[in-house]
Amino acid sequence: MKPLVATDLDRTMIYSRASGASEGDRCVEIYDGAPLSFMTEKAADLLSTLAARTPVVPATTRTREQFERIDLPGGPFRYAVVSNGGRILHDGADDITWRRTVESAVAAGSASLAEVSADLLTRIPAPDSDQQWVGKVRVADDLFCYLVVDRERQPADFIASWRAWCEPRGWSVSQQGRKIYAMPHPVTKSAALAHVRERLIDQDLLSPDAPVLAAGDGRLDADLLAYADLAIRPRHGELEEAGWTADNLRVTASSGIMASEEILRWFAERSTLGLSAPHSSDAAATIDT
Repeated sequence: MKPLVATDLDRTMIYSRASGASEGDRCVEIYDGAPLSFMTEKAADLLSTLAARTPVVPATTRTREQFERIDLPGGPFRYAVVSNGGRILHDGADDITWRRTVESAVAAGSASLAEVSADLLTRIPAPDSDQQWVGKVRVADDLFCYLVVDRERQPADFIASWRAWCEPRGWSVSQQGRKIYAMPHPVTKSAALAHVRERLIDQDLLSPDAPVLAAGDGRLDADLLAYADLAIRPRHGELEEAGWTADNLRVTASSGIMASEEILRWFAERSTLGLSAPHSSDAAATIDT
C-alpha cells in the first residue's frame, strides 16, 4: 500500500553551502543568479524514485514564490504545502478555498499580523543603530513575519521574551538558523496536509488506510511529525537542539546534508512494506474544513 509522504525542505531535503553542501552536490535552487540550495546526487535520485512510486508532498515555510525557485527532483508535485500551511498548491495552482479557511481561522483565534509586527518593531534596534543584530524584517504571504539575524549578536533573551508576548495572542515564535519566525497558531503544516490527504482519498489516489510518513527538522515541523503515523527528523536543527522526541519518531544517525539520504532511504523502505495504518492523528490538524 502506498503511503502519503510529506517532507520539509530546507535543512531536511535541501541544504545551502552554510548548512553543509559541497562542490559536488546538485544545485536545485538559483537565487539572484547564484546557486543557493543543493542536494547530494544520491538524494536527488532517491527523491525522484520515491515520487514516482508514492504521493510526495513538499511541506515548507517558504512562500509560493520562494518554493517555486526550487527545481526539486521528482516534480512537478500534484500537491505542495507552502507558507507553513497557509497555502496549498494543487498542480501549481493556489487552493483558494483552503486559503480562505486559514484566513478565517487566524482572524477568529489570533492577534492580527499588524499588531504582532508593530510589537516586533519595538523590540529590535533601529536600522542605523550600533546595536543592530537584525539584517532583515519580512512579512510573508500577508500571513506571518520573520527576522534574519546575526546570531552572535542576537540578545540571549529575545526569543523567550517575544514568545511570552506572542503565545497569549495566538502566535508561536521559532528560530531556525538565522531566521526567527512569528506564526499564527492556526497556520500549521499538519492542518494543510490533513486537507491534502482528504483530497487524495476523494480522488482515489490514496487509500483511506494509507499511513502518513513525515520528515522535518524545526519547531514549525513538530506538529507535522506528531500528525504522521511514522516520522523521522535529522540529527541537527531546532528539534535536535531541544531534544524533541515522540513515540512515532526516528532520529537519523547522520547530520547535515547526508541526513537527507538517510531520510529518503527510510521513506523508500516504508513505501515498499505494504504498511496499513488507519490514520488517527488528526488532532494535530487544527482547522475544520
